[in-house]
Amino acid sequence: MGLPSTETTWWRRLLGGAEIRPRAARQWIRSAAAAQGPPTVFLVLRRMRVPLIVLISIFAISVLGLTLVPGQVVEGRPTRMGFFDAFYFMSYTATTIGYGEIPYTFSGAQRLWVTASIYLTVIGWAYAIGSLLTLVQDRAFRQALALQRFTRTVARLREPFLLIAGYGQTGQLLGRSFDTLGRRFVVIDTNSERVDALDIDPYHADVPGLVGDARNPQTLEHAGLGHPYCEGVLALTDDDEVNLAVTMSAALMRPELTVLARTVSPSIEHRMEAFGSPTVVNPFDRYGDHLRIALRTPAVHQLMLWLESGPGAELPPRGEPPAVGRWVLCGYGRFGKELTHDLRAENLEVTVIDTADDGPPDPSVVVGDGSEPGVMAGADLEHAVGFVAGTDNDTTNLSLIAAARRINPDLFVSSRQNRPETAPLYAAMEVDSLLVPADLVAREVYAQLSTPLLWRFLREVPALGDDWAERMIERLLNHCGERLQALSPTTLDRSSAPALVPWLEAGPVPLGDLLRSPVDRERRLDLVALLVLRGSDATLGPGDDFRLEAGDRILFAGQPRDERTLIDTLRIDYVSEYVLTGRAVPAGWLWRRLTRTPESDRVPVD
Repeated sequence: MGLPSTETTWWRRLLGGAEIRPRAARQWIRSAAAAQGPPTVFLVLRRMRVPLIVLISIFAISVLGLTLVPGQVVEGRPTRMGFFDAFYFMSYTATTIGYGEIPYTFSGAQRLWVTASIYLTVIGWAYAIGSLLTLVQDRAFRQALALQRFTRTVARLREPFLLIAGYGQTGQLLGRSFDTLGRRFVVIDTNSERVDALDIDPYHADVPGLVGDARNPQTLEHAGLGHPYCEGVLALTDDDEVNLAVTMSAALMRPELTVLARTVSPSIEHRMEAFGSPTVVNPFDRYGDHLRIALRTPAVHQLMLWLESGPGAELPPRGEPPAVGRWVLCGYGRFGKELTHDLRAENLEVTVIDTADDGPPDPSVVVGDGSEPGVMAGADLEHAVGFVAGTDNDTTNLSLIAAARRINPDLFVSSRQNRPETAPLYAAMEVDSLLVPADLVAREVYAQLSTPLLWRFLREVPALGDDWAERMIERLLNHCGERLQALSPTTLDRSSAPALVPWLEAGPVPLGDLLRSPVDRERRLDLVALLVLRGSDATLGPGDDFRLEAGDRILFAGQPRDERTLIDTLRIDYVSEYVLTGRAVPAGWLWRRLTRTPESDRVPVD
């Protein structure tokens, strides 16, 4: 399935030269949109052209007739109404105001003409008003009006925002998460019901939404792709070709933007990566990586799930991986192939049940329908340790799980949930490991966009092992409780930590000293440093004895009240001096001048 002809022509014209010119692409799109003219005005003029001509013609004929019909005899000769008086009379008569007969009482002939003009005017007004009501109910007019209102709303945005193409389950999850963080976003979706729901969803700020095809670069331009406050593009539709088109448009017109795209096709992923450096999330591939981590280091997997779930998430239960042994997989599509590759990378034996028999003979493949008892028996489930129901049909997956557990109740069961409505059924089945593609993509995108330091932490933590992860979880429980608190990044520079930088320039400061309470420095703040990034070197879970230096970037997790307290330490001179040295310095400027401590004594002690 390729791009439509209009989009294909656009890409051919844009990519005809050897050099990609983002500015030329944006100018081409804007000029094409300008050439179409304002769509609302154009539709009104086109649909109301005949009614307006009829109304104007009736009015003109009525005015002309009044000037030709003789009036009353005045001073021995008949009078005739001038054009201005006739126009004035017809204006207030046609609008039903009715001031009377001017400048003289009308003659019988004039009254006869006015009577005919009144009925003609009523007919003309009825025709025009009926046409106008028909226009208001016209789908094309409403779409043009919505596009104009949407474009103006986006153009008035004066704070950074994200452009989300595709407001399905993944887009809605991310929208709620970003709204909680106070981040703005703009939505494009082909489903009008999803866009209409934006007006009733309980968001803190209005969310502009447009019903449109994200494959069209002009639609992306209307949605703010060229807006100076656009900070990123998310291609989250359920069509890989559409996500590819959005990635291409963003890379060619705004190559400096952050682009995250969803796909389940390795070939589409390869084509996306040919355009700049977008972050591509393949839920099938990422689930295989997560499952490998869960089987090898369950505590690491528990920690990663907790941090990816965002503030307020409860600590998920720790899985119990099965013993090393053989796995049976039903459904050898894209998901099944990815998962089979990942399981075999862990040196696990995998038996595949598949209905297709189009390849060379393979002893690890059982040909047949997994729902049939004979096929299940051929897979030897009694001696397997794991079972995967990976088809694209939830009813089939649930029946496969029930059949497999009837044969071997001790199986570790993994499955794929395709539709959100079936979530209660999977919960009742108590599946050990469940792939919900929309949730997985939302967690991955949230981790990368909400706090880039968190994404670095999640990439590094699998190499540290289960013992380290257990200690980190215990620290988080002690300081945050069962629910994850806010994650806050901090940079130790003069803009974010002006009071602390002089101390850091004089020498390294222990992390534990920074986390003392400004009220009582013997009490430690309920904050945990997840990561310290110094240049390109990352230190995960640093202890209180870790030496901080100027320019370090730190990711904290902890109670919001203590995060606000830490900001005082970083920004207020007398607070930082008390926290680091224990000396209570007066808060007022005058008293600090009178009791000023020599600079040589203000160097922190190692």
